Amino acid sequence: MSRQNELETTSKFLSFLLRHHPEAAGITLDEHGWANVEELLAGVNQTRSLSREQLELIVDSDAKKRYSFDKTHSRIRANQGHSIPVDVELKPCEPPEVLYHGTGEKFTASIEQNGLLPKSRLYVHLSLDTATARMVGQRHGKPVVYLVLAGEMARNGYSFFRSENGIYLTREVPVSFLKRIDGKSAYNKKMS
Repeated sequence: MSRQNELETTSKFLSFLLRHHPEAAGITLDEHGWANVEELLAGVNQTRSLSREQLELIVDSDAKKRYSFDKTHSRIRANQGHSIPVDVELKPCEPPEVLYHGTGEKFTASIEQNGLLPKSRLYVHLSLDTATARMVGQRHGKPVVYLVLAGEMARNGYSFFRSENGIYLTREVPVSFLKRIDGKSAYNKKMS
């Protein structure tokens, strides 16, 4: 396995640990999702090799900016995407007028009936552009992109948060604030 593939595999394992199952490495997360770096390294090294330098490289080079260190680099956490209850200290924010959500075609019937729900996660994840949403959707099969009327939602009392890596989060998106656009960034045409 190449070094790059090894780092990608380890990054996915870190995501699994820091978002969903810290107990798999014998670590605990505090109420804000932080894990002690030394404990994390020791836990990961029970099943694979990971040095502090490799961990730093994973955090610094992760295209999605999934992870953050605290100021002292003694603690690490996933920025969002948790299925376990943690408060990653998100601050409410004003969203842009529109955001996007990518999914697989197999989920569209449920979405178009129930809206966007976080399912196993704490929040629904929304992107600033259709390209990112389409990439997310491809992970679930044939991609479908929805335009989310985020500004209208905010004016109707829905809260939005922005994670450290620029992803917008909200608890749900009702059907009335969704428009299926299948990846075309045709906001003005679609809405008129």
